[in-house]
Parts: sequence; structure tokens; C-alpha cells
Amino acid sequence: MFYPLKFQPVYKDYLWGGRNLEKLGKKLPDGQVAESWEVSGHPDGLSIVANGEDRGLSLPEYLQKYGRQALGSALSAKYSLEFPLLVKLIDANNKLSVQVHPTDEYARTHEGGYGKNEMWYIIAAKPGAQLIYGLEPGVDKAKFAQAISSGTIGACLHSVEVSPGDVFDIPAGLVHGIGEGIILAEIQQSSNLTYRIYDYDRTDSQGKKRPLHVQQALEVIDFAGGGQEKPALAQEQNAPGCRKTQLVAKKYFVVELYELTQKLSEQAQDRFFIYTFLCGEGVVRYPGGELSIRAAESLFIPAALGEYTIEGNLKFLKSYLPD
Repeated sequence: MFYPLKFQPVYKDYLWGGRNLEKLGKKLPDGQVAESWEVSGHPDGLSIVANGEDRGLSLPEYLQKYGRQALGSALSAKYSLEFPLLVKLIDANNKLSVQVHPTDEYARTHEGGYGKNEMWYIIAAKPGAQLIYGLEPGVDKAKFAQAISSGTIGACLHSVEVSPGDVFDIPAGLVHGIGEGIILAEIQQSSNLTYRIYDYDRTDSQGKKRPLHVQQALEVIDFAGGGQEKPALAQEQNAPGCRKTQLVAKKYFVVELYELTQKLSEQAQDRFFIYTFLCGEGVVRYPGGELSIRAAESLFIPAALGEYTIEGNLKFLKSYLPD
């Protein structure tokens, strides 16, 4: 009954996108593509099952059909109604806005739904590419508000140069922005709440500036955080033909990086897993069948799948919820 799910990508054509996801192996629609929502239960971009007997079901419909057999016994049953994670591939062909996301508490009170904690894994970056990653030391609420109103916000922003393989944890309340020339994978809470602080005075295809959310941003920014540096990664765990590195582990999600050259045996029992393949190709073998996999694809592994193996020459992210 149970098998690994592939989904139809949900593409977003935000004005800062391009065609660079083709370099990963995506078959893109015409026009610029900023994001590919790989696994999503969010109403702004629902994932639709693309394979097997459940083809055509949305992810929420699939979860309602199978309940804990899909989610796992270790996780709250509420997630069958509100799937907790959203996995994206992002092409920052141009720079994104300077922005911040709210906490769960603020979102519940003012917006409804989840806040937004996220993480980034840098897949590709042009030489010298940078991220905005927090505020410079000494920038408080009053100073930042003045800088926004006077158009001098750049002096308040802390920038970090990035390279492929870098990892960034983006907690709610942290001012951030993806710079030009970066392709990354994003794992986040299932939320589409973004408060834009500055958008470089850009206009959309109708000549209109996108709305800003300065007041909300000033209410949710964590001014005690200061500028952030690249986080140190947890110790790598080595096995024959496989190298595993824990990238981020927090209550909202765990994300691990696998570099596989042979075979990896895994087991789904008490929770679901999401795999996002960054390069290479291979096969997943599971009770009752097998499924080919390649770069720029994602899989949802239902908890009831049991034992399975991943074989091939692959680099991929594994995302899941902790207890």
C-alpha cells in the first residue's frame, strides 16, 4: 500500500527569479522561475502526488486518508490537518528583499497559522555572492527605524559571503536576505509569512512596487541577536560508502546532508521523512517495488513504509520533525 511519493513541483515566478533551476535538472515552464515548492501542504502551493495509486491527491488529502500511517506515531495528530514543513528550491537570480519572519506566537495572535523558522543549504553561488544575515552590532529598534525612514538601511545590515555547501539557520526574528547569484534549498515551517523591510525600490511587471511591512517587522525583529556568522556543523558520521552531516537540529525540523556512493539502509516507522536530491541519480528500493531518483527531485517517505534502501551516487538532504 505504501510507497515513496513524488510530487508535481509548484513553481513561483517572483520578480527576482531566473532560469537557474534548470542547471539542477528541473524542467521549467516558460518565463522566470524563482522557487520550486517541492513538498508543501500550504494552501498557497499544495503538492500533488505525481506517482502511484495516490496520484492526483494533494498532500493534505493524502494525510487525511492515511493519518498516522503517513505521519508516524511519534508526531502530533494535528499535522494531518496542518502539515508542518515546506521544502523549496530557490533561484536568487537577483537579490531578494530585506525581510524578517514572525514567531509562532506573533503569527497566531496577528495572522493565524505558523510563524516561520527556516534554514538554507547553499547549492551554488557565483564568486563573491553574499547573504544578509542579521544586523550590525549596536543596531537597536530606534536606530533601525530611523535608517529605514532615511533610506540608509544598508549600513545596518550584516552581510556574509557564501560558497556552495554553506548552511544557515534563519530563526524567526532574524533580518535576512538572499543575495544575487545564489541557488539554495530551503527547509522551513509551513508558513508564507514574510515582512518586507526594503525591496530596493523595484517595480513589478505592472510598474508597481511590492508592499512593505515595516511596522510588523519592527515588532518581530530580535534586536538582541546582532550579526550572525556561518554556523559550525555537527560532527560528520561516516559509514562505508556514505557520509552524513547534521546541518540543523531544532524543535521545528532536523536537516541532515548525505553524500552517498554505495547503499544506505533506512527505516520509516515512527515518523515521515523528506529527501531532496541535489545531484546524482540512483534508486529507492522498498517493500513491493523500486523508484528511480535523480537530482532536483524530492521524495516523501510515509512512516508506514518500513525498511527501504537508497542506492546510487547521490548528494541529498533528509528533513524530518524531532519528537
